[in-house]
Amino acid sequence: MTEILAQNLTLFVALSAVFGLLVGSFLNVVVHRLPKMMERAWREECAWLQAGAEHDKDDPADRAPPEHAGNDRYDLFLPASACPHCGHLIRWYENVPVISWLVLRGRCSQCASSISIRYPLVEALTGAVFAIAAYHWGFGVEVLWVWLLLGSLIALTFIDFDTHLLPDSLTLPLVWLGLLANYFGVFCALEEAVIGAMAGYLSLWLIYHLFKLLTGKEGMGYGDFKLLAALGAWLGWKLLLPVVLLASLAGAIVGIGLMLLNRQGRSQPMPFGPWLAMGGAISLFWGTTILHFWLG
Repeated sequence: MTEILAQNLTLFVALSAVFGLLVGSFLNVVVHRLPKMMERAWREECAWLQAGAEHDKDDPADRAPPEHAGNDRYDLFLPASACPHCGHLIRWYENVPVISWLVLRGRCSQCASSISIRYPLVEALTGAVFAIAAYHWGFGVEVLWVWLLLGSLIALTFIDFDTHLLPDSLTLPLVWLGLLANYFGVFCALEEAVIGAMAGYLSLWLIYHLFKLLTGKEGMGYGDFKLLAALGAWLGWKLLLPVVLLASLAGAIVGIGLMLLNRQGRSQPMPFGPWLAMGGAISLFWGTTILHFWLG
């Protein structure tokens, strides 16, 4: 089978698109549930701290954080997906990427409540970028690393759009995975990856503190530092320039457009993570070409 896929690029691209659709369906779960999981953990920690303040702090039992109740499990796998309006459990044939949404005409089969179009869009986007990556890199180990990075960037993009958060549970493993990939020289030399991770974090960290010093406001969040550090770990320090320039250009164009349409106030914060992710994805494919074009 591997020989067939290695020799037939069209078949490999088609199967990659199907695989991307399935991954996109899982990414929808990550985007929806991970922020809720974080909120639940924060609430439990706050309740634990409040309870600890009211009891004897010398008692080890009071210092132990509460465990999740067995019947109250909520993670990326349980409980099963259900309609948020009527609680209807989604059957497997109602969860086929893109197709089920089209067949159901974007509505729940039980209560006819609207299902956001973003679900099939995330699935289609993931399928498309996986297929493009398969065509660009061909059959091999490299494309598996590329899929891992692209899937993570898609999840981070939509989480940041929804919550203005870039979870450490995604960004920090992404840093180490990038260093691991480049330990084997997948995208760049390990030395370039280490410098890229440091330069990515420190560059935005310095900009953040300079902006805060001059204006008294926070221009971005710490999650942006970690995301750029992750991109530096994957792509190396040389491609940080096109990543940041593309992200800044896209963010500026979209921000100005939203303000002109009266959909974004000047004082209203806008997430920067999605544009970093977009700049990282473009640089992953064509960063060297863009860099050579800019620098002559």
